Parts: sequence; C-alpha cells; structure tokens
Amino acid sequence: MKETVLLTDQYELTMAAAYFRHDMFSDATFSLFIRKYPQDRAYFVSAGLEDVVAYLESFRFDDEDMDHLESMGLFDRDFLDYLAGLRFSGSVYGIPEGRVFFRDEPILEVTAPIIGAQLAETLIINLVNLQVSVATKAARCVHAARGRGLVDFSLRRTQGMDAGVKVARSSYLAGFKGTSNVLAGKLYGIPVSGTMAHSFVTSFEEETDAFRAFAETFPENTVLLIDTYDTVTGARKAVEVAGEMAEKGEKLRGVRLDSGDMAQLSKEVRKIFRDAGFDDVSIFASGGFDEFKIDRLLEEGGDIDAFGVGTKMGTSADAPYTDMAYKLVQYDGRPVLKLSSGKKTLVGEKQVFRFYQKDKIHRDLIALRDERLEGEPLLKQVMKGGKRLQDPESLETIRQRFEKEFEKLDGKHKSLEGPEEVAVDLAPGLRELQKKVVHEVKEKELGES
Repeated sequence: MKETVLLTDQYELTMAAAYFRHDMFSDATFSLFIRKYPQDRAYFVSAGLEDVVAYLESFRFDDEDMDHLESMGLFDRDFLDYLAGLRFSGSVYGIPEGRVFFRDEPILEVTAPIIGAQLAETLIINLVNLQVSVATKAARCVHAARGRGLVDFSLRRTQGMDAGVKVARSSYLAGFKGTSNVLAGKLYGIPVSGTMAHSFVTSFEEETDAFRAFAETFPENTVLLIDTYDTVTGARKAVEVAGEMAEKGEKLRGVRLDSGDMAQLSKEVRKIFRDAGFDDVSIFASGGFDEFKIDRLLEEGGDIDAFGVGTKMGTSADAPYTDMAYKLVQYDGRPVLKLSSGKKTLVGEKQVFRFYQKDKIHRDLIALRDERLEGEPLLKQVMKGGKRLQDPESLETIRQRFEKEFEKLDGKHKSLEGPEEVAVDLAPGLRELQKKVVHEVKEKELGES
C-alpha cells in the first residue's frame, strides 16, 4: 500500500511534532500486549510479526506524503523536513508467529528514538490485532474439528481486501488445510480449493446435468454440491455420476453439504454412498461454521470429513477484536507506566519466560529483559538498527511451529467454553521495579507518600 506511512492517527503526528519541538529524541520502548481475554478465550496465537518488520523496514515519507502533510496546515517546515528524512532505526523483540501467548504478556516490544517508535503505533496495532484475533479463532476451530480438515471460505465477507488475504494466512498458520482465496494462494503458497456454487447447478435444466458437466471439466477434482434442491436426492444423483466416472477410470472425490440438519443428512449421505460401493467419497460441509457449530455437529454424530469455515472465522465473529495496547514503558532509560484504573501497565523492557510440566505449558513469568531465569525465553530479537536480523520465515515453518506448540497446551486451556487460564506472574526483578516506580509516581504525581 503506497500510503502506508500515512495510515496512522493524527495524534501520532501531533505528538511527534511536540517531541520534535521540545528536543525529545531519546530512545523509547513501547510494549504491545492484550489486557484481557475475550469471552471463552484463555490463549492467543501470535501472528502479524512479519508484517510489522516489513513495515518498519520500509518506513519513510515520500514527496506526496510530505505534500499532504504540508497541506494540512498543522506542522512547521522544520518538523516536516525532519519527517522527510526519518527512517526507523530501532530494534524489535517479538514472540515468533505461531506461538501461544497470554494476556498481559508483550507480544512485541519496539525500542527506537521516540518519534519513530510513536509514529509506528497505529499500524502495528492494526496489523497484529486482526491477525492474532483470526489465528486464535482458527486455532479454536482446528481444536473443535478433532483432526478433520478445515478450509478458509471467508473472503467474500471479511472486512476488506487486505483482511481477506491476512485471514487466509492467519488461518493457515493456525492449522487450516487451505483457502478458497486465489490471491492468498499466490502470495503465500497456501493450497487453494473450490468447487461450485448453487448458481452453477441451477443454470442447468437438470441437477444431474450440472454434476456431469463439472465432472467432465474437472475429472480429477470433482466435488459436487448436492443440497440445491434436496440433499438426499442430490446424493443419489451424485452416486449415478460417480458410477459413470468409475466406468471411465475416474473418481468422485467428494460431495458438499451446505444446509439442513447436517448431522442427520451426513449419515444418510454416507450410507447412500457406502451402499453403492463408494466408501471413499468424502463428505465436506459448509454454511455458517465456527468452532461452536463444528463441535455441536460432531457431538451429534455428524459424519463429516472436512469443513469450509467462512464468515464467523474470518471476522472472528464472537470476538472481533482484542483489547490490544501499545504503551510506553521506558523513555531515555527511565521506566514509565500508567496507573489508570483497569489500564495499568508494566514498566521497562521485558522478556517472557515459559515453564513446562510433563511437556505441557505450566506457567509464564513476565520479567525484565536482563533478568536471567531458567525458563524458555519467548521474545526473540527480530530487528536491530532498523534492519531485520533474519530472512522472512516460510509460512510452512510457522505452521509447523504452531502445531508443535498447540500440542503443548493442555486441553483445559483449549476448552471452547469456560477454559482455565494458564498462570502468568511477574518475575522478582520486574515485580520490585514495578513496585518502586508505582510508589515514585504516586508520590510525585498524586502527592501520596
């Protein structure tokens, strides 16, 4: 997006101008974290870090950007000249994509001269909030599916074109098998799948004619949508086409159900195909699925091999946003915090240490970055001096990391309703510094002794 650097809130620029006017150019550290869980959540999945790194590496105001800022009439010439030469020159620590993290833990921390670090706020939250929300929702769907395949069907109802692409990426890294989104397949190498719509069926005079036409066009990838008029009748017609394909040495891959009582219908459809000798025809279900509907259907005995999951996953419908914040935690070497009710922050540059018990995630400790603990450190440095420290990871690498990580999260934390939270505490060094700074702030700002 050409205008990325201007995709920010105006107050980021007015604060930057005030920093500039008052000669505030020292390093600042901002921490990105989520304050609380949405309902029925007890974990988040890290996603979006690569986009943040790419954005910060390319951060610059071009001539058109400068012309627009000048036309706003808000900013002095010397500040605009400063922005024209501004590049991100700082460092970034982040939790690698595909890993699980918990509330209050920094998913990433940015340290840079304060103007650059401040101006990055809006887009960093925008990039990470969406992808964490979707990756977490997708992980819940994967858990509910109990090993069955899931395909992203969300593109037509995601909140904009860019969101559609990011949803495909985020759901794939969290365990989906593919997407219907052709552009996402091109950009990220995600397997793409798709069959037919009801309009294809109704455009033919006979449903069987539609099935035959599709089978003749795609004999190696025939999946028939069988619920346009009546699912059971459609299944019998699909059996007829499957027989015709078999005579030519071809094979019907599957059928798709998109409406009705899918638990009962799937069992009826399975019996129809088994009785006809087509035991290996897959039954694919779509139509308003999310983790809750998938779970209910399987609890009811639904005989489904794979699901198309669309709108509710792509918009994370039951939790469409996170309470994500990007807050200053250190300036010019001085730890800082907020004391606002319900929005207190943790001071200083941090690290998160993870501890395991019987190969399962047991608890996390949020620590100062220079604390040394026995646990596994989660935050990795990904940028230094404004440059990335390693090439972008492949999506397959991230996906494999998630799969291994998700196995280490106990089922009680994955429950779709009322999950138990993993314990997250403060390490001794952070706890003491936090207490000290809170006391100093209260004394200085509130007159408390």
